[in-house]
Amino acid sequence: MDNKLTREEVLHVAKLARIKVSEEEIEKYQVELKQILDEVEKVNEVEGFDSDRMIAPWSDDSTLREDSEGDMLDPKEVLKNTPRHNGNYIEVPVVIGD
Repeated sequence: MDNKLTREEVLHVAKLARIKVSEEEIEKYQVELKQILDEVEKVNEVEGFDSDRMIAPWSDDSTLREDSEGDMLDPKEVLKNTPRHNGNYIEVPVVIGD
């Protein structure tokens, strides 16, 4: 097995990542990216490897509570604890600029 990626493979990864790489970095990444890929490939060698379990190592039989309608909150009680309000609306600072 070769111990480094081709120049084209490194350039392809750089293009996907939208990064510029120098000639020295290309040579460095040929070896380093190959080492990373070799380590990831070891997952396939694990006995009993099941890709479905890697996504979610638990079963899908989760028990969730039923949604139920509750009593309506009194607006005056809710607004009592807010720093600023206008009518029945709570005022919050703007988080998205122009």
